[in-house]
Amino acid sequence: MTKARLLRLSVVLVSIFMILLIIVYWDNVGTAHFYLHTSFSRPHSPGAITAGEDWEALPDVDEFVAKLLSSSLRQNSSIPRKTEQLLVQGSNKPVVSNLEENVRGYDWSTHKDRNSLDQEKLQVERQRTLREFCANSSFTFPTKERSFDDIPNYELNHLIVDDRHGIIYCYVPKVACTNWKRVMIVLSESLLDQGVPYRNPLDIPREYVHNTSTHLTFNKFWRRYGKFSRHLMKIKLKKYTKFLFVRDPFVRLISAFRSKFELANEEFYQRFAIPMLKLYSNHTNLPTSVREAFEAGLKVSFSDFIQYLLDPRTEKMIPFNEHWRQIYRLCHPCQIDYDFIGKLETLDEDAAYLLQLLKVDRLLRFPPSYRNRTASSWEDNWFAKIPLAWRQQLYKLYEADFVLFGYPKPENLLKD
Repeated sequence: MTKARLLRLSVVLVSIFMILLIIVYWDNVGTAHFYLHTSFSRPHSPGAITAGEDWEALPDVDEFVAKLLSSSLRQNSSIPRKTEQLLVQGSNKPVVSNLEENVRGYDWSTHKDRNSLDQEKLQVERQRTLREFCANSSFTFPTKERSFDDIPNYELNHLIVDDRHGIIYCYVPKVACTNWKRVMIVLSESLLDQGVPYRNPLDIPREYVHNTSTHLTFNKFWRRYGKFSRHLMKIKLKKYTKFLFVRDPFVRLISAFRSKFELANEEFYQRFAIPMLKLYSNHTNLPTSVREAFEAGLKVSFSDFIQYLLDPRTEKMIPFNEHWRQIYRLCHPCQIDYDFIGKLETLDEDAAYLLQLLKVDRLLRFPPSYRNRTASSWEDNWFAKIPLAWRQQLYKLYEADFVLFGYPKPENLLKD
């Protein structure tokens, strides 16, 4: 009897020691603000996949970590939530400098908001489309059948985590990601200005927004949490609100081309333009800088860009750059059950509705959209000189993005 009691006491003491060890480790390497105070009662849009209740499916170690998180949540319930004190004050129009207004071309005009019922129906339809095609065995594309555990860490670098509000955002370049990253910085308080967290997203300098050290992303979990990283990812994916914004794939390509090759971008000139000009325009002895190349009239054409995307040698050398990589490869929509799918085509309405669902609409406004946004109506002109066979190949390359996110097949571009 005495031995049994000693054994039970030993088990309890070892368990307590392990919990304390994990907590100490967590405090040393965890995020600066790991409060989790809203993560276990997060809002869901109607029809969203509510996977958080299915704890039976979690492995034992996941249950242990989940219970530990719940315990920490109860202990930290008295911690002041500084973000909730950052209420928008004064005018509804965010303060922005004249330079920002002139250069970025923000549209401050008011937009007629859809009512919440329409937004709910939109979300139900978008999520239904995504789930149906992910489950459809006759519709295949690369990486579709792999599990979340099969995704390497370096492919999870687009999943930004806000532990303060229980939010995960998968950013897609050329889909308002700069401003959504700004929103995530404000919510997570991951960046300070003279010791004070930013309150207005537009106050955050652009160079900080895209600095990888600014955001906590899934691919950083291994360095922070070691062997617990995958278990924590799964728990957060089940309990947090997950969202992404998408865009018509062909229009996104046009936008990427305009911003990276029509403007003088030194990095993209060196990494991509020089090889494209050599391979597809037969140029040799190219200028060493983008400024010299532009002065000499040497620019990548849209045709060069399309050839580069279709060239089988391209991805044998290096994976697609994130600005033209397929959305399904950036955000893994068949492995991650997104609670909200926004679209750039309805950005203003979707953003306003999402902030309401997240219950952070009193803290900030989503920055207004650009007046010079690339329009879908431009597709015909941009692809007019691209051979039909190339257009058809390009559609196959991005077909999964069209289908999963409910974009109609551009029949007018795929037929004579």
